[in-house]
Amino acid sequence: MTPAESGGAPAAPPAGIDSAGAVPAQGRNYTWLHKTAAVLFVAFCLMMGLFLVIFPWTEDWDVNYFAALAPWRQYWENMYVRGAISGLGVMNLYISLVEVFRLRRFAKR
Repeated sequence: MTPAESGGAPAAPPAGIDSAGAVPAQGRNYTWLHKTAAVLFVAFCLMMGLFLVIFPWTEDWDVNYFAALAPWRQYWENMYVRGAISGLGVMNLYISLVEVFRLRRFAKR
């Protein structure tokens, strides 16, 4: 039997949670783990983006296992494929830039 059924007052939600069950943005307590994960994500996206932008245009692009596969060789050497991979790198750089600005959420106000 619930308190409401027994005639008692309904139970109030726990502190920090509104009646809809959501935690308000102002009341979040970020731990060092959240902050470290955000910084590592930014570093990963930045490094991956730089690699994907630069590597397809180096001499090492044609000297690897995937370039040696016969059916893929014509596509692997295509400039449009290299540009598409560099485009993925640009997207990673954009994501890292956006995440750097989102790091402000950890700042004390």
